[in-house]
Amino acid sequence: MQKEPLNYIPRIAESLIESNIQSGKILILLGARQVGKTTLINRTLSDRSTCYINFDIEVDKQRFMAASNLDPSQVLDVFKNPGFMVVDEVQRLPEATRIIKGWYDSGLQVCFILCGSSSFQIADHAAESLAGRNRKIILPSLTYWEIVRNQPWCRGFSAGQVQNHFRDSLDTLLLRCLAYGHYPEAVVTQDRRSYLMNLTSDIMMRDLLKLGLVRTPDSIQKILMLLAHQIGSEVSINELASSSGISRTTIERYLSLLEQSFVIFKLPAFSSNPQKEITKSQKYYFWDTGIRNALLNVFSENPLRPDIGPLWENWVIAEFARQNLLSGQTCKLHFWRSRSGSEVDLIIQKDEKLRAYEIKWNPARKLGRAFTDSYKTEIHVIHRESPLFFMDEFLDRI
Repeated sequence: MQKEPLNYIPRIAESLIESNIQSGKILILLGARQVGKTTLINRTLSDRSTCYINFDIEVDKQRFMAASNLDPSQVLDVFKNPGFMVVDEVQRLPEATRIIKGWYDSGLQVCFILCGSSSFQIADHAAESLAGRNRKIILPSLTYWEIVRNQPWCRGFSAGQVQNHFRDSLDTLLLRCLAYGHYPEAVVTQDRRSYLMNLTSDIMMRDLLKLGLVRTPDSIQKILMLLAHQIGSEVSINELASSSGISRTTIERYLSLLEQSFVIFKLPAFSSNPQKEITKSQKYYFWDTGIRNALLNVFSENPLRPDIGPLWENWVIAEFARQNLLSGQTCKLHFWRSRSGSEVDLIIQKDEKLRAYEIKWNPARKLGRAFTDSYKTEIHVIHRESPLFFMDEFLDRI
């Protein structure tokens, strides 16, 4: 059993892991590298018989492949008959899902948990090998409330009490989250800048380049830098291609890779009236603002920093996206813009219900009526003093 770090931050996803390992299915846990997948599994299985295999370790790869040549009835003896078998960095060995499928179908009395940071590779192999046999959970970086409730001054208080009595502490913490993001290590370490600079380099060099998905990290870095400057704006593939000197086809492929590596996510346009509303445009946001700031090497915690508006917008929308992942992705997230220029930053759609949000760092701003008149839906303003982020289940608000 791997040791849990002393500064472990409790996660909302603990209950998701617990419920899914009782399902009898193979659990696939996905998420960005260093987002806390292994630590979360260690926490959940801390008192259970567990075999850990890490495909970043060559010896573990060899031991796994040697076991694959045995009769399934002998496999568990090799691993000392665990109740759980955790395979980390499973994307490093493409044939692993096929092998695990065979073991699962043979009726082995063990719960398989596969962890990985590259959904495109795992999804491709799992779709073919593990169809109907798996449950997927995508783990985002920490939610804001997970960070807040871990602060020494917050412990023992409810969300409402924290909001009412610790305003100055919350303001300081919020600015730090905007600057350094929500990765667990970035929250607890003292050297946040170095950590994030190294992590950002690893994402481009280790994950994408090492896996042979890109030829050089320069192209990925150019695209990410352009996106970092354009958060909150509609993204044109043709403009990205022109600005970077990279072909449109390559831009599209790299954007897809970055999405499936959990670096960025897409926010499509919402529309029910193509004649009056934008339908095909899209925006891209970073899952974590610390990664975005590391690309620009700008970590200011100053509330007057020049990019505070778009940075705040990215942070808010990413917080909603994290909550959506943890609730099973039951909502669709969009932005809205009419052809006459009216805009709404975020539309959350669940079935036929809509919630609309304008995201502004400063609260004083007059809202337009175009979206409300068209969809009979009031627009809520999210500003820096909004208490909205002390929610564990944002779906209850829709």
